[in-house]
Amino acid sequence: MPRINVRVTPRARVQKIIDDGCGNLHVYTNAVPVDGDANASVIKMLAHHLDVPKSQIKIIRGETSRDKVVEY
Repeated sequence: MPRINVRVTPRARVQKIIDDGCGNLHVYTNAVPVDGDANASVIKMLAHHLDVPKSQIKIIRGETSRDKVVEY
């Protein structure tokens, strides 16, 4: 299963995903980092971006951090 590094910016004005060209993604979400809302939003956005089901995406490392490792 492929793994990607993700940098999350919660409380952003616009929801978007930027690829830095080296396999890392920067995810801007307007969700707040409370009760897992930001993580849920990141998983939903990544599922749409990568064209995979949400259930296939797992946060491997960084559940409470802005820097995450995601497997899909």
